[in-house]
Amino acid sequence: MPNGSGKDPARWVETLIETLEDTGALTADTWREALRAVPRHLFLPLRALAVPDVPGGGKAYPIDRGARPDEWWSAVYSDTSVITQIDDGAGDPATGEGKRYTSSSSAPGVVAQFLEFLDPLGGHRVLEVGTGTGWTAGLLSYRLGSENVTTVEVDPALAEVAEKNLAAAGHTPRVIVRDGALGFPDGAPYDRVHAAFAVSSVPYAWVEQCRPGARIVFPYTPGFGYGHKVVLDVAGDGTATGRFVGPAGYMMMRAHRHPLGPQASFLHHEADAVKTGTRMDPRALAHGGPGADLAIATLVPGVRRFLGTDEDSGEATLWLLETRTDARTAGSWAVAEYIPGRGVFEVEQYGKRRLWDEVEAAYWRWHGLGRPERDQFGLTVSPDGHAVWLDSPSNVLVR
Repeated sequence: MPNGSGKDPARWVETLIETLEDTGALTADTWREALRAVPRHLFLPLRALAVPDVPGGGKAYPIDRGARPDEWWSAVYSDTSVITQIDDGAGDPATGEGKRYTSSSSAPGVVAQFLEFLDPLGGHRVLEVGTGTGWTAGLLSYRLGSENVTTVEVDPALAEVAEKNLAAAGHTPRVIVRDGALGFPDGAPYDRVHAAFAVSSVPYAWVEQCRPGARIVFPYTPGFGYGHKVVLDVAGDGTATGRFVGPAGYMMMRAHRHPLGPQASFLHHEADAVKTGTRMDPRALAHGGPGADLAIATLVPGVRRFLGTDEDSGEATLWLLETRTDARTAGSWAVAEYIPGRGVFEVEQYGKRRLWDEVEAAYWRWHGLGRPERDQFGLTVSPDGHAVWLDSPSNVLVR
């Protein structure tokens, strides 16, 4: 690995390329060349918060190019997300102080994977939604020419910094300050759409602004479990259809954010909760894997799950909470307690919805379908909304 002085940034880039090749995130020569031509360090601040992209989530740590250059360069050219904004600018990414990460330079591995799924051809016009630091827009501009890339950012301050970063790297795509869900119709039709934030439902504007044969790639995070990569192809009838192709942990589009706070803070009207018991181990509802999570999220929309485990006692608590913005005061909730050795486990539920009952029924429906994996599911987006299906677009889970 090169030294941290930054005197040889090209060697740092090669180190990153080797890492991405080893993990299978990078296979296409076109994106290898783009990574060399558009070095990531040109798009990152001198002080920020690094979060390694590892299973279960890496531990965040501050990086400072002036004070600890070795650490800064190593983070920038490893498979690590770099947080560049917290609480929409009110927090401090240099220290990690704040409640919610709100913008970042995504880990290079997932950036490369999404670009390979996007698979643009020469001359294609691309719409990127979620400019962030501008690095992905720079990679696209190198591949296709700046005149073919439009990137949309809802935050004016982020857009301004990204435009400066891009100019310093020698690229001038069109940078638009606008809600990403609306796209940018003035630049349509597009051949490719790439979202750099997660959504819980797919904005139809993305499909509407594409020509037939176009492709849309984005992270989908309905709330139940981890997020998913999605690749859709646009048909001539105004629909887009495709598959779930892997995991994706991304920040949510601002309008789709889930409310924050400790799980216990979402419990209200506890005296009115209904108490029942279940013989089913509550932990099973969080351990079915991505296929189960996707099926449950589809069958029981608008619900998040959390599983907390005490390693010493082996006890565990499963929380089911609505994603609605007023969930802390008016949303439905359920809590199930696992205690080793018990034959029956306690369940408490409150609200208009009985979330434990709904989620348990959805789990068993997934089980009855043969426990399908994530890649057996697909998604169709139309003017009427989106529909998740199993094996074939004709086999929609919820009609």
